[in-house]
Amino acid sequence: MNKNVNKLRVAVATPEIKVANCQHNAAQIIKLMEKAEVNQVHLLFLPELCITGSTCGGLFRHPTLQNSAKEALNKLVEASKNKNVMVVVGLPISSTTTGNNYEVYNTVAVFKQGQILGFMPKPSVHNSHFICNPEVEASSMRSILWEGGKIPFTANQIFAINGWKLNIYCPNPIHGLGFSATHAVENPTIIVNPSASPAFAGSTKQRRQTAEELSAKYQCVYVEANAGWGESTTDHAFSGHNIIANKGEILQESQPFGGGWAMAEITFNHTATNPPKQNNIPTGGTSPTLTQHPFVYQCQDPEEALNIQAAGLASRLKHTGSSAVIGISGGLDSCLALLVTIRAYALMGKPVSEIHAVTMPCFGTTQRTKSNAHLLCKALGVHCREIDIHSSVTKHLKDISHPEGVYDIVFENSQARMRTYILMDVANQVNGLVVGTGSLSELALGWATYNGDHMSMYAVNSGVPKTLVRHLVEYVAEDPQQRLLPCAKILHKYETPKPMASVELKKVLESILATKVSPELLPTLNGETTQITEDVVGPYELHDFFIFCHVQMCYRPANIFALAKTAFAEKYTAEEILHWLKTFYRRFFSQQFKRNCLPDGPQVVSISLSPRSGGLDMPSDAYVDEWLAELDGVTP
Repeated sequence: MNKNVNKLRVAVATPEIKVANCQHNAAQIIKLMEKAEVNQVHLLFLPELCITGSTCGGLFRHPTLQNSAKEALNKLVEASKNKNVMVVVGLPISSTTTGNNYEVYNTVAVFKQGQILGFMPKPSVHNSHFICNPEVEASSMRSILWEGGKIPFTANQIFAINGWKLNIYCPNPIHGLGFSATHAVENPTIIVNPSASPAFAGSTKQRRQTAEELSAKYQCVYVEANAGWGESTTDHAFSGHNIIANKGEILQESQPFGGGWAMAEITFNHTATNPPKQNNIPTGGTSPTLTQHPFVYQCQDPEEALNIQAAGLASRLKHTGSSAVIGISGGLDSCLALLVTIRAYALMGKPVSEIHAVTMPCFGTTQRTKSNAHLLCKALGVHCREIDIHSSVTKHLKDISHPEGVYDIVFENSQARMRTYILMDVANQVNGLVVGTGSLSELALGWATYNGDHMSMYAVNSGVPKTLVRHLVEYVAEDPQQRLLPCAKILHKYETPKPMASVELKKVLESILATKVSPELLPTLNGETTQITEDVVGPYELHDFFIFCHVQMCYRPANIFALAKTAFAEKYTAEEILHWLKTFYRRFFSQQFKRNCLPDGPQVVSISLSPRSGGLDMPSDAYVDEWLAELDGVTP
């Protein structure tokens, strides 16, 4: 070992990728390699599967993608010939021992100066397209053939760099790291976690804690590289939050949804050189506990939640080349969806004048909500198109021979479906994408008109429970000018849009927050709504509490009832809690068919009701009898 060299400059970066476009991704990675070379970086780490994108799903098993990834890696290796930086990237590699394209390894590749130094198989516990425990499966291989030569293929390897011999480990969530703290101290060690973990409320804090704890426990360096812009946003958003930690201290991290670049100098004699931290992110809060509003408690940083929603929508709009079309009711859900859309446009560097807002008054629309819809759009600088649907709904009801003056479910749902019908057609007019506004709570309860407000092209609120919807709008309303535009915190290359009418926006947001939740589908009485949602379906704060306990914690009904009685002792009687808990179970079990054709939308809190990978896996026709039977035995 060269005793004269005692510092190692490490960088971690997130490329802006295109899913399954390996050649584009290779070009982006080469740009980061060049940046690393300019900054005299010795080690450059990039995210899991960054050559292909981590969200390719079943495409990972296709030879076409595997071959393209191999070509892209060879291009990267060629580009490294005249550079001093060692690079760590990720790609899928099929087993060359069997020739079976279906046996695919989630692989980390290490290369420098035109030579591949090693491949490390990475565990993929939550991805069925890869071998789950590659250390066991690949134990007989030890190396693989690549371009006529043998390359080491083991989970943990030693690499020589800048006078050091470094042990580089990929964490294995099944069997642990496989080395002791003493080993790490005696031999300079880097735990590298090439990751593609989705962002959700609290994930930033969790990553920081993991980095601090592991680097302290093993007295080593911990580097986490995360996927970011360009990954598919079908069910998740990816923040590009990257971290470098040493012996319990975070040296540098990239701002979530920011530039994705972090760099630090490290020594292995128990000291560290720390450049000034430019993106220090406060952790905030204490350990989670069960409160009246568990999802709000979970979301200690509202910016994080809003940025997840905005990044998901921005990615989808950019990928499809579409503009946003959104129905504005003057209510809480569509208000949050529009605020998120504004953020998404800021992320894309596009003017908000390109957003297409539509308000569609009908029989139950009050003057208050209609006025708030227009005032909200005006304050945000968004043009609001009003399309009165009285006549079209009346004609439709007449066409299907619905009796005049009968205000039943047909009367209500015809309005909701007419609004979706119009939004979809407007989207066709303007090359747009309909932004969904329904919340996670409504999905859980099935409180949506099937193929009405239930349907959209990207549902930005589908991962946000109703209590959190309110919390996020309240957060923006406290300081609209600073909190609506994320530019100062998450924009890294676009200009800030022009300031908005902060006073007017604050006033209309407060008015929307003070409006009782209503679908406004029944005729008004003296100008006021005759429908209050929570009178019919129950208080949303109770239902969100039930959702958390049932989906997240898997508690038994009697336990949920006991916890709710304690948490809401001063707000609801035991009889009320029991009544609404039974309502929750009946609706949750009977309405799954609506959730199972859910549009794409990002997960925001710790649970997802998406029927796709990583979300709630539940049959549409499960019976609720056993859960209700248990509640029949409890005493209010």
